[in-house]
Amino acid sequence: MRGIVQYFIKYPVAANLIMFGLLILGYFGALNMKTTFFPETPSRIISIQTIYPGAAPEEVEEGIVSKVEDNLKGLTGVERYTSVSSENSGNITVEVLKGYDTDLVLQDVKNAVDRINSFPVGMEPPVIYKRENLGFAISVALSGDVSLAALKRYAREIEDDLLAMDGLSKVELSGFPEEEIEITFRERDLRAFGLTLQEASTAVRGSNVDITGGTIKGKKEELLVRAQGKEYYADGLRDIVVKTTPEGGIVRLHQVADIRDRWADTPNRSYLNGEPSVLINVQNTLEEDMLSINAKVKEYIEDFNVSNSEVQATISRDGSTVLVQRRELLAKNGIIGFLIVLAFLAMFLHWRLAFWVALAIPISFAGMFICANLLGITINVISLFGMIIVIGILVDDGIVIGENIYQQYEDGKPPIQAAIDGTMQVLPAVFAAIVTTMIAFGSFLFIDGRLGDFFSEMAIVVIFSLLFSLIEGVLILPTHVAHSKALSHDRTPNPLQAWFDRRMNFLRDHVYAPALRFSMQNMWLVSSIFVGFFMITIGGMSGGIIKSTFFPTIERDDVNITLQMPAGTQDDITLNWLEFIEKSAWEANEELSEEYFNNEMQAIERIEVTLGPSTYQGSLSIALLDGENRGELALREVINRIRTKVGQIPAAEVLSYGAQSAFGKPVSISLVGENYEELKAATDEVKAEMQQLVELADVVDNNQEGLREVNITLKEKARFLGLDIQDIVGQVRQGFFGAEAQRLQRGSARVATLQRR
Repeated sequence: MRGIVQYFIKYPVAANLIMFGLLILGYFGALNMKTTFFPETPSRIISIQTIYPGAAPEEVEEGIVSKVEDNLKGLTGVERYTSVSSENSGNITVEVLKGYDTDLVLQDVKNAVDRINSFPVGMEPPVIYKRENLGFAISVALSGDVSLAALKRYAREIEDDLLAMDGLSKVELSGFPEEEIEITFRERDLRAFGLTLQEASTAVRGSNVDITGGTIKGKKEELLVRAQGKEYYADGLRDIVVKTTPEGGIVRLHQVADIRDRWADTPNRSYLNGEPSVLINVQNTLEEDMLSINAKVKEYIEDFNVSNSEVQATISRDGSTVLVQRRELLAKNGIIGFLIVLAFLAMFLHWRLAFWVALAIPISFAGMFICANLLGITINVISLFGMIIVIGILVDDGIVIGENIYQQYEDGKPPIQAAIDGTMQVLPAVFAAIVTTMIAFGSFLFIDGRLGDFFSEMAIVVIFSLLFSLIEGVLILPTHVAHSKALSHDRTPNPLQAWFDRRMNFLRDHVYAPALRFSMQNMWLVSSIFVGFFMITIGGMSGGIIKSTFFPTIERDDVNITLQMPAGTQDDITLNWLEFIEKSAWEANEELSEEYFNNEMQAIERIEVTLGPSTYQGSLSIALLDGENRGELALREVINRIRTKVGQIPAAEVLSYGAQSAFGKPVSISLVGENYEELKAATDEVKAEMQQLVELADVVDNNQEGLREVNITLKEKARFLGLDIQDIVGQVRQGFFGAEAQRLQRGSARVATLQRR
């Protein structure tokens, strides 16, 4: 190793080439790194979605979910699977073991589900797919004094414009139900013309079609034979012929039914500050850059608001805010660290020596950017966190090596020899310090689960930064110091340096030396003192004086409130409670704004209310004043104030404040059992005990009661008339639920044609 160090010191061109190469390649590597909010992790989740219209959760569980779970048992590469059965649908989530190819496991899962041939009649084909890992980029709320249909039309135009941009491929709209064409048959007219609902449905399905009939090959050209008869709006279906008579009579659809365009019964609605709105959510894939997407969307929204007066677009949530703040914090810390090293070393040694030591920060980061780019690391909150951590460690080895070289020079050695001897003397200690730190952070690479996926990037950032700081401190720094004017014979300390030297010599001779001498002479006493402090620390942690947490609480700029009423609750009741919570939040805002800001600023900027996806579910997203301007107003204080204003909602099954972190909820318990009644009793008991703990709030479970049922049982007379339960329930289903004649694609929206009697 001495020969390598000696070579670089004697031939500084090699060290300069390495330095400039690292800086140039690192600059382009940093530019080439994508930005995401969280680290990119390959998806290991497979979803199986099943739709069974009109079915109760028990029917979905027994007829669909249990059969799928039985066939999933024993599949290679499957870590575990969980399921949720609810009205009309069932969802099974399959988690793939780390190290297995998710695409291969996906094919095995599809084959396992395809082997099931006893699914109930009326169930839609199961949808099996690998869940794509998407990052949240930005959310835009569209509102104005127009109808919901107009808001949706504007949102569709914005969606098309955004999707036409390069590097942006995931745009989702919400805040409105699906569209339907409802055909409501008049029973008296059906009987008058001798029609049944099934016959009418078949007529609509057979008439509203586009059919290709082949081609006619002529001598000069080919002609395509086609029947174009598909209509996409209610007015176009009015004249469909549903029956003809032998006498030549024609019965058209409008003669027996009322036809109209309408929204589906699903209660998907959103409100921004009390006004109806449509949400436009933009996400980024693993290949897309979040900051680039957000910049394009913001520019588009500015132009849209300038050119439209009826409808305005408001950015309701910006996922890049925290990332930009972290990046600015890193740059700020880097500059401050560079200046501090430069200033303090210049006080005692030489400003040129201080400059070469401080240069370790950009050189180390440049080398790290090169490796991170090759390994597919992105600039995200976790990797930036690693950079912020390591920035204070990078110059440690440089300070030790530079100071020792300077000491060797003061002892009378020539500059080159002082650089060689000074580096080699402390190299074992510097190497051990750097390597032990790298090993400590390297342990994150062996953690399984989501925690390991996230913090492995932080470990890589820290490890490569320290590695290149070691290279810089051993090869580049000694070369520059040896050929620098810092080691000059005619150097005389300025008055400021002389003053600092006297102060340091005084502290060394009259404070540090006596303390060190006393410690060495009273080894057991000093050791006992430190052991005592250690025991006090352990006792403080055990007694709860020193708090502990799995992950530090990071102040967010938004509060999420989730409300779930008993199943079957009408949407207007749920909406009333959501509006009550919103009103309470605005009341809390008035108090907080006056208490903390004297009404010069508002603690709450906007509130977004969402109703759905079921009539008994809803949520609120409360955007707060950003953390830099919020000052002493903590997020927990805002949540507690809103919770106090809202109070108890007796009928609510779930009322929770805040959002879980990316690593899950603070406390999560899973109960498993074969007997449902025992499982439910155990759940209630555990919840009751947890609610007694003052440290916990919003204790909820996911075992909500389903809809109340009206059970139909055949009488004996019905069997004598030749009726069975399937005939009766089918008639009842047509009367209440109707029949879906066909599904249409109206632009980018799916439209269902429903027939009811």
